[in-house]
Amino acid sequence: MENENQQTNGMAVSSLVLGILGVVLNLIPLLPYLLGILAIVFGVSGNKQQIGKGMAMAGIILGAITLAMKLFFWIFIILLGGTSY
Repeated sequence: MENENQQTNGMAVSSLVLGILGVVLNLIPLLPYLLGILAIVFGVSGNKQQIGKGMAMAGIILGAITLAMKLFFWIFIILLGGTSY
């Protein structure tokens, strides 16, 4: 029998899931931007509650990593395109 008093923070869980999806699906055009931003927004919202603060913080970090990976991808493409062969 499960504990019926167990509570979850839906915003923190969704932030974590969106952050993971953003990192995994980083090479798909446009999708990681949306996933990373939503992970950060949901993480900040979920971090205001007592339950699930760790998941919310992990979602914020993964959302930031997703956006940073996309930024570094475009910097790499611009630098690679600037070289002449």
